[in-house]
Amino acid sequence: MKRETAGLLALLVCLGAAWGLTQPLSKIAVSEGYRHFGIIFWQFAIGAGLLGAITRVRGRGLPRASRHIIVYTVIALIGTLLPNAASYTAAIHLPSGILSITLSLVPMLAFPIALAWGLDRFSGLRFLGLLLGLVAIVMIALPETSLPDRAMVWWLPMALIAPAFYALEGNVVSRYGTAGLDPVQVLLGASLIGMGLAAPLALLTGHWISPLPPYGLPDLAILASGSLHAVTYAGYVWMVGRAGAVFAAQVSYLVTGWGILWAQMILGESYSPWVWGAIAVMFAGLFLVQPRPKEMLDAAAPLGNDAR
Repeated sequence: MKRETAGLLALLVCLGAAWGLTQPLSKIAVSEGYRHFGIIFWQFAIGAGLLGAITRVRGRGLPRASRHIIVYTVIALIGTLLPNAASYTAAIHLPSGILSITLSLVPMLAFPIALAWGLDRFSGLRFLGLLLGLVAIVMIALPETSLPDRAMVWWLPMALIAPAFYALEGNVVSRYGTAGLDPVQVLLGASLIGMGLAAPLALLTGHWISPLPPYGLPDLAILASGSLHAVTYAGYVWMVGRAGAVFAAQVSYLVTGWGILWAQMILGESYSPWVWGAIAVMFAGLFLVQPRPKEMLDAAAPLGNDAR
């Protein structure tokens, strides 16, 4: 039993490290002119390829009834296309570590949505966690010396769009379900639908990224990021089934922590004392809003790009 627990903890750390790595990879992807719709198309395409292979190995098909198409489309929009468009735009202007911190808001923002929809009961501790998350954002936004360039603060609201959509996505899944689909099927279907949505947007906006060589560092970053998203999500789904949603939810800390560490190691980012203080406050808020076994209403995590 101890060996199994150690193995699960090691896997959780690996999942957090892999997911955290996608943040600096996003920064690299936009560093030489690539923009969101083109990147998102290839993220969908890479995910569809990998998840399609996993689905074939599992011997499960992809249902195509109208109710399933609706699920795929909704998840493609609110789980990847819309939040990632905002996230990649923010990545042009904000440090990667700041993006990792804002993604920690997902469970905090999910709480008031769940209350409004009657999916959860009010909890003073979890409300305090939400307030701490907002305090952390204020600690980044208000002090003059918190960010390397004061002009960056105007892009902070753009970075908050992604966690808001991920929070909405989790609640949509909790309220309406997935029409009998398992998470891998949902993400595969969403990736296929998303390709159809993102391709014309990329062409019309001039964001299209040619798959032909030569390949630069941004191209490799897109390939690595898309692969990591698909593989880590499949691993997360397995973790939920094996160890439970409460255990797996602890990956939120690891994604943020690893995202900040990777940004320092790969991009050479450094942060002011205000940002480090915001990280500590955000982690305290995460601890308060994390689901407890008796409070779990749905074991499903958001189905898009997060650890969300």
